[in-house]
Amino acid sequence: MNKNQKLGKASIKPEQPVYILSSGSVVGTKEGQGPLGLLFDMVGEDDMFGCETWEEAESSLQKDAVYLALTKAGLKPEEVSFIFAGDLLGQSIATSFGISTYQIPLLGVYGACSTCGESLTIGVMSIAGGFADRVVCVTSSHFASAEKEFRYPLDYGNQRPLSASWTVTGSGAFVLGNEEAMQGSGTGNDAALAGKAKTRARITGMTVGKIVDYGLKDSMNMGACMAPAAASTIEQHLIDFNSQPEDYDKIITGDLGKVGQRVLIDLLREKGIDISDQHMDCGIEIYDGDSQDTHAGGSGCGCSAVTLSAYILKQLEEKNWKKVLFMPTGALLSKTSFNEGKSVPGIAHGLIIESI
Repeated sequence: MNKNQKLGKASIKPEQPVYILSSGSVVGTKEGQGPLGLLFDMVGEDDMFGCETWEEAESSLQKDAVYLALTKAGLKPEEVSFIFAGDLLGQSIATSFGISTYQIPLLGVYGACSTCGESLTIGVMSIAGGFADRVVCVTSSHFASAEKEFRYPLDYGNQRPLSASWTVTGSGAFVLGNEEAMQGSGTGNDAALAGKAKTRARITGMTVGKIVDYGLKDSMNMGACMAPAAASTIEQHLIDFNSQPEDYDKIITGDLGKVGQRVLIDLLREKGIDISDQHMDCGIEIYDGDSQDTHAGGSGCGCSAVTLSAYILKQLEEKNWKKVLFMPTGALLSKTSFNEGKSVPGIAHGLIIESI
């Protein structure tokens, strides 16, 4: 194995591709009513998901998403080496209470809304480095639990500016594996499925983002706060891989929304990079902005995760796209930092995902 799989300043190119063996997506009612509604694996009848609190509901999302991903891969939990997981809540309580029953060794991650990209990046590194054959990566968000954590109680009924995004209620889980795992060696109740299941895609490269802070303090304009980080990572990615925007069918950010999309395209144009033909944003795709009253679009850890599982991987499977740059974006604030008047730093992690 090539011990040096580092590429350029901030990127990694695995010696062998790491495969997305299966995935699962669970969303709330609003997401189920959106343009991608028919593509999700499970849509809740209500956003409580049979639980007593919003936080318990978010934990339920993760539990169900992991179950779906494992079942599709024909795997038992004990056949997975590690699980990389995180969410938006304090101390990642949605994760710790949601997936504890699986008893898979856990490494918790936090990258705000970029957590899907971070967990997948670490998952690929663990497999490419020979430390695991199979891992699970999962993240989640919930509109009500996020509003309670970061903004205002729902009963307050505050008005939201047009720049605000709507936190997606959803969870996406992914089973990653090496070449041997791709052949299907599960022994679970659905082991027969493992040999027949179609591997969804392969991850062939990653660019790890850095913290970028333009000093913006408007927590109701997440798109503008995160766009500089996305621009930074895209620029570095193109340098490290010696590539151009046209090398990708799509360059997909996680949850910049309509405002952040304009900022991103403008920032890159200033650097001589034009991604306007390739750019797509999960936060714009997941809702119908005209009829669903989500203002700038969707956001939250679950936004990019469920869109990747339900829509992006489907496009790669059907060969509508052959190669995409998938880049979830995160705003690294907390209620403490906001109340102390701090700015909102951003981060973004990119992965090259290709069709099989």
